[in-house]
Amino acid sequence: MTQNTSNPVDEKHVEISQEALGTLGLNQIAFIKTIREENGEHFVVHAADGTAVRLFPSRELAELAIRQNDLQPVSLH
Repeated sequence: MTQNTSNPVDEKHVEISQEALGTLGLNQIAFIKTIREENGEHFVVHAADGTAVRLFPSRELAELAIRQNDLQPVSLH
């Protein structure tokens, strides 16, 4: 096996700026965070950058809203 030393890259360590990291998945995923209050559980849909978008009374409605906007729902624990 021949090693290419003209452009050495550490494939296990890639640096990414905070700004670039914040935009990853922005147009592809949204996440659901469960909040518990005295009157029960609610489900908040957040954009990939962490911006809260809307509160839903059930996880099913939150997932449906995400899918209707052509995004992939991801649960946050």
